[in-house]
Formats: sequence, C-alpha cells, structure tokens
Amino acid sequence: MAVPKRKTSKARRDKRRSPNMKMTAPGLCICPQCHQPKLPHRVCPNCNYYDGKSVINEVTEAPAEA
Repeated sequence: MAVPKRKTSKARRDKRRSPNMKMTAPGLCICPQCHQPKLPHRVCPNCNYYDGKSVINEVTEAPAEA
C-alpha cells in the first residue's frame, strides 16, 4: 500500500485545488416583455412570462371564512 513519505504542504495542496474553486457568474439574458435580466430557460421573476406567454397567475386573496 502506498504511503506518502512527507506531509503535503498547504501551498502545494491549495495550488492543486485552486483552479477547481473558481466561481463563474450565471449567464443572464434579457426578458423580451419587461427588458429585465433573467436566467435563460426560466420564467421571468419580474413579469412572470416565459416564451411570450403569461405562465404564473397572480395570487389573489381567498375570501374570508365567515
């Protein structure tokens, strides 16, 4: 069984890990209805449109129980 002869230093260990830790910004596109940035292939959080159609209906208050 292979066993390391010496402890791996923090600099050597972190040098190996650093390229995999980079975060990338999400790709944004512009909503054709309200012209606000949104994530691609998702319903616009501002106007609730997707592919030119209203997808999410506005939530209305339910009548009060008497």
